[in-house]
Amino acid sequence: MILMDCISLLVALWAAYALRLSDWLPAITSERLTLAAVAPLVAIPVFIRLGLYRSVIRYLPEAAVWTIIQAMMIATVSWIIIIFLMEMAGQGIVPRSVPFLYFLIGTLLVGSSRFVAKWILNMGTGMRRNEEPIFIYGAGPTAAQLARALRGHGNRYVMGLIDDDPANHGRDIAGYRVFPPQQLPSLVERYGIREIVLSMSSIPAESRQAVIGRVAGLGVKVRSVPDISDIVDGRYIVNQIREIEIDELLGRSFVPPDKALLAQALTGKTVLVTGAGGSIGSQLCRLIASWKPSKLILLESSEFARYRIEQELLSGTKTPITPVLGSVTDAQLVHRTLRDHGVEVVYHAAAHKHVPLVEANVLEGIRNNIFGTLTIAKAAAEQNVSSFVLISSDKAVRPTNVMGATKRWAELIVRQIAVDARKSGRQQTFCAVRFGNVIGSNGSVVPLFKEQIAKGGPVTVTDPEMTRYFMSIPEAAELIVQAGALSEGGDVFLLDMGEPVRIRELAENMIRLAGFSVKDDKITDGGIAIEYVGIRPGEKLFEELFYDSQNAQPTRHPKIQRANSSAIVSYEIFSALNKLKLALETGEDELARKTLFDVVFNRAATPDDRTSVNLADAENPAWD
Repeated sequence: MILMDCISLLVALWAAYALRLSDWLPAITSERLTLAAVAPLVAIPVFIRLGLYRSVIRYLPEAAVWTIIQAMMIATVSWIIIIFLMEMAGQGIVPRSVPFLYFLIGTLLVGSSRFVAKWILNMGTGMRRNEEPIFIYGAGPTAAQLARALRGHGNRYVMGLIDDDPANHGRDIAGYRVFPPQQLPSLVERYGIREIVLSMSSIPAESRQAVIGRVAGLGVKVRSVPDISDIVDGRYIVNQIREIEIDELLGRSFVPPDKALLAQALTGKTVLVTGAGGSIGSQLCRLIASWKPSKLILLESSEFARYRIEQELLSGTKTPITPVLGSVTDAQLVHRTLRDHGVEVVYHAAAHKHVPLVEANVLEGIRNNIFGTLTIAKAAAEQNVSSFVLISSDKAVRPTNVMGATKRWAELIVRQIAVDARKSGRQQTFCAVRFGNVIGSNGSVVPLFKEQIAKGGPVTVTDPEMTRYFMSIPEAAELIVQAGALSEGGDVFLLDMGEPVRIRELAENMIRLAGFSVKDDKITDGGIAIEYVGIRPGEKLFEELFYDSQNAQPTRHPKIQRANSSAIVSYEIFSALNKLKLALETGEDELARKTLFDVVFNRAATPDDRTSVNLADAENPAWD
C-alpha cells in the first residue's frame, strides 16, 4: 500500500505539472526531482499517523474518504511549506496552481486505488450455490449494517431491502435496491426467497404486528434482528438474527415497570420463592436477584430444577443464594426455613398447573395446591413475614377443572389469612395475583407447537374456537412483584392480558413463521396440517380474568387492576377442609372433587371477596 501510494503521489505531481504547463512531457530539472522525492517522504508519515494503513481494504468504509482527504490536505500543506523554503533559497519557482492540482489528483488516486482494490477483493462475494437468497425488511442503519455484514459471509445472500417509506423505493441503500412491500409476493416467487429478516429498529412499533402478519403469510421463514442499541458490539450483528418471538406477533403493548415499586418490594429484603425452578418461579428469581435483595431463598421440590436455577443465578449475580430442597406441604421444613432465614417477602409460585394432569390426579392437586398454600401462608403469618404473594390463574374464575378450583381455594385461603392479620393488628399483607397463560412456560402450547412443526406436523389443536390469554414470562414476573408492592392486604390483583388469542390462529401463524404453509383443501402438498383433537377433560373454550369486570378497580399501574372485595360472604371452607383432608387420607377422589366444587360454586358466595372463616384456628387439627 505504501508503494502504491508513492507511485500515486508521483503520478499526481507529474499530472499537476502537465496540466499547468499544457505539456505532457514537462522538462525534468533538479528542483522538480527534489520536489518529487520530497512529496512521498512528507505524505507517507502523515498517512501512517492518520491510520490509512490500519484499515483492512476488504472492509474499508465509505467514511474513509474523509480521512483520505484530510491526510492529503495535511501532506499538501507540508509540501507547500517545503516549496516556500526552496523558493526562499533561490531553488526555483513552482506555479501556484500546481499544489492545488496535486492535492486534487493525489486525493483521487490514493482514494480510488483503495476502493478499486476493495471492489476487486469483494468480486467473489456474489451468490454461491450454498447460499440462500433473502430480503431484509427495513432500510435503516441496522438494515444497512446487517446487509454489509452478511455480504460474503454465512449462507445468506441479500437480494435487496423492503421498506414502507415511498421515498426510499427504487433507491439504493448500502448497495442494495429498495423495493415496496407490495412487490413482496412477486419478489419471493421471482428470486425463490425462503427467508425474510426483519430489521425491527427500521419498523415503527405501531406497525410491527401488521408487518409480521403480512410477511408471515408468504410461506417463508421470518426472523428478526434487534435494535442496534441492543447490540453491544456490531461485529456480532449476524449472530443476532433470531426467530420471531410469539409475543411480537401478539402485539402486546409494553409498559415500562415502575422501578419505585420494584425497589420497594425487593431491595434489601430477604425473599423466598416457592417453586423456584418453574417457569414463573425461575423468572421471579432472576428479577429479584437483579434488584439486590439481602438474600434470595429458592424452595423447590425438583432437584434438577433447583440446581439449574441456582447455578444460573450464582454465575450471574452477587446476591446471596440459599437453595432449599423440599415441598411446600412439609410444614416443618417451611417453618424452619422462614424462621432461620428471617424471610420478609414470599412469592408462592409452587403449584401443579397442567390441567389434564391435575384432572387425572385430583388428590395430589389438592394436596399441593390447597394444603401447600395453606401451609406456607399460615407459616408466613406466624413467622411475621411482611408480604406474601400468591401466584394464581385465570382458571380460578368459574373453574371447570380441578386445577382452577384448587387455585380459587388458594385465593380464598390467602384472603382469609389477610383478614385475620388485619384484625389482629399485624403489619402484614397477603394477596393473590391472577393472570392467564405465559408464553413458553412448562406445559404451554407454544413449545409443543414448535416441536410438532419441527417434526413436520400435524399441529394438534383442541378446538377451532378455543381462545386463551397470553403474556411473556418476564412481563408476568415484573407485574407480579409490582402488584405485591401495591397490596393493602387481602387483594386479588388482575393483570391486563390484552385480547384473547385463538389457539387455531396462533398455530397457523407459527406454521407460517417457520416458513411453511397451512395444509388445507387448497394446499395439499408441502404444508403442515392442523389436527383438531377435541377439548380435554376440564378445559373451557375460553378463560376469564374477572367474575364481574365491572368490579375491577384501577391501580397506579396501568396493567394491574384490583378486584372489588367490598362484600363479606361466607364460604364453608372450615368444614370443607376437614372433608378434603379425610378424602386425602382415604384416597376418595369423588368425595374430594365434590367438596372442591361445592365450596367454589356456593350460591351464596360472591366473587373476589373475603371469607368469614377463621383459618388460624390452631385447635382444629385440619390446619396442622
